[in-house]
Amino acid sequence: MFAAFLTTILFSLSVIFASRTVKLIGGTRANLSRVVLATAFLAIWAHGFGAGLRGSAFRWFFLSGCVGFGLGDLALFASLSRIGPRLAILLTQCLAAPLAALAEWIWLGTTLTFAQVWCAVVILLGVGLALAPDHGMEVGRRAFWIGVIAGVGSALGQGLGAVISRKANAIANFPIDGLSAAYQRILGGLLVTAIAFFLLRKQEGESPEPRWREAVPWTIANALAGPAIGVGCFQWALATTPSGVVLPIVATSPVMTIILARFIDGTRPTRRALIGGIIAVAGAIALKLAQT
Repeated sequence: MFAAFLTTILFSLSVIFASRTVKLIGGTRANLSRVVLATAFLAIWAHGFGAGLRGSAFRWFFLSGCVGFGLGDLALFASLSRIGPRLAILLTQCLAAPLAALAEWIWLGTTLTFAQVWCAVVILLGVGLALAPDHGMEVGRRAFWIGVIAGVGSALGQGLGAVISRKANAIANFPIDGLSAAYQRILGGLLVTAIAFFLLRKQEGESPEPRWREAVPWTIANALAGPAIGVGCFQWALATTPSGVVLPIVATSPVMTIILARFIDGTRPTRRALIGGIIAVAGAIALKLAQT
């Protein structure tokens, strides 16, 4: 459970760092740069101190990275560009947990207690209240539905990626630390991200001249907080806890982002966001108590 809460904080910081990087060098450059840096950081750990590419679970971690880190993020960015961050993140985070729980029940036979299910529902309701879009959102009908479908695809990618990671941990022939698992997983994400970069970079149109010198510290911080240490903690959590429990906790990361942005960027959260955050945090605490 501690690993899941730590993941939430790191992922929240990653979102803030990523937004700074995108403004400086553009979306496709920012995405590929953070993945390349995170892969380098994780490779140093995995080959120097961890499991490297050893283990029978490598192919499953690699597949998990392709599905969750690669395709899931691509769908999320497609949703973001059409329906905005609040609704896209709402769809991704709120649907990922039940989709993962359903897939894990069907595939791995993992069940949740009645109390855990209701705590997860409370968390998701809180996140939904905090991130629900405002009325009067001006989006075309076609763009809206494409964005919604992409958001569901993002949730499916995240949920299935988590379940595949659970499968990898279940068949591993020796214990794999979280950072080594994250390294094996990010290789799949790097492959999909690199292919997408070369295929989609021209679709962004003309972008301002990249300001690399200013972007370097934010890119490094983003790589560490998200794909490197953040995903390492995420894998650590999935190795010991069912994904239907981990993902609802990680689903509070957008709410945590609102709080952190208040201190880092000076963005003041709305009253609804605060109420939703309180509900989500209460659900996370109850979920912790339900496991004891």
